Amino acid sequence: MVAPEHSPADKSLLARLVKVLPGEGRALALATGYFFFLMLGYYLLRPLREAMGIARGADKLPWLMTGTLVLMLLANPAFAALVSRLPRRRFIPLVYRFFALNLLIFFALFQLLPGHGGTALGYTFYVWLSVYNLFVVSVFWGFMADLFEENQGKRLFGFIAMGGTLGAIVGAGLTEMLSKGMAFGFVLPFKATPAALVLVAAGFLELAVQCVMGLARRFHLGDVAGGPREPGPGLLEGLRLIRKSPYLTQIALYMLFFTLTTTFLYMAQGTIVAKAFTSQSARAAAFARIDLWVNLLTLVTQLFFTSRLITTFGLRPVLVILPVLTIAGFGALWVWPVFAVLAVFQVARRGLHYAVDRPAREILYIALGPDEKYKSKPFIDTFIYRGGDFLGAWAPALLAWMALPVAGVAMGLSALWFWSGSTLGRLSQSVRQPSDESK
Repeated sequence: MVAPEHSPADKSLLARLVKVLPGEGRALALATGYFFFLMLGYYLLRPLREAMGIARGADKLPWLMTGTLVLMLLANPAFAALVSRLPRRRFIPLVYRFFALNLLIFFALFQLLPGHGGTALGYTFYVWLSVYNLFVVSVFWGFMADLFEENQGKRLFGFIAMGGTLGAIVGAGLTEMLSKGMAFGFVLPFKATPAALVLVAAGFLELAVQCVMGLARRFHLGDVAGGPREPGPGLLEGLRLIRKSPYLTQIALYMLFFTLTTTFLYMAQGTIVAKAFTSQSARAAAFARIDLWVNLLTLVTQLFFTSRLITTFGLRPVLVILPVLTIAGFGALWVWPVFAVLAVFQVARRGLHYAVDRPAREILYIALGPDEKYKSKPFIDTFIYRGGDFLGAWAPALLAWMALPVAGVAMGLSALWFWSGSTLGRLSQSVRQPSDESK
């Protein structure tokens, strides 16, 4: 990382909220704004995706997740080829603008096709957004791990993640209000259509690109591919590094156990919500309400506890918090499979994931090189993640045939996840961060 210039102004407001040092304020503000706009755009669209996914029943979700895995398999080599040929300051904005162009295409289709494109376009949008959200967030955190050093990550990643939480709160709140035609108790003269929300989301994605460009200037990123701090030309280098590195392999296992349990809960959510609410608008509002409470919990945790937990206890204890919570949550859902229990479990689990588990997991990459950050990491964050989705989506049918309870199996997987988190925390202590000259 380039040494920050010292600015007395950095000591004002930011220093009261986070352990920011002189000269870090500008980079921290750009990174936080970057994540804010990224998540604001996504959370405008997330409730639409959830409602479209169960438009013809929750039993269609395994097929949608299968389609997502296939698309992810095609997208990863294309992304690796882009990373191998362009420097960071060029390929990161290009990725986001490509997805913004996709959103403009969806806007036109939703606007022009009869019935907003019907179920077919809704399912297409579901699969596309499931790919989109993982890629844009993976690229974001890879960039953060590239710009900041490990001690900075432990202090600042919680606050940076809070920018995404604020964006998610605004996005979820706007979607719920606009889908009902209400805002702050006032009746609006319109209700937001899917096309309108998609168009607005594309605009916020461009604002995220402007933050990327500001960070590129702030850290003096070069315009030439293949430099000492840029990814190399090997298209399959990311896979080779995962295969050779026990550290990366353990990160992949940690991600797999997280995703499997997440998908088990997601499938249960689809079934419970479909039974509890009959109309698509009511279901979209319920999903948005869960999102809103998730992000409120996340915001409070990130503001007051995340950096203190990580700097005080280290990564190993923090990485096992979510597995323990998941064991308890599935146990409760096993006994009481109702919406209230589901909502509490989802809010607690997702809130702690975004506030504590995710920043801790991203710190694991800071000590690695550019190929691990921009090739291995996206593969783990996207294909391994969606591979877990695929397995988790089809597993309930197999478990039902074997007369095994899904909640019980999820608790067993969470125990393996606990082991993986503990092992990963121990391995992270032996991985040395490269010097600034080699980054």
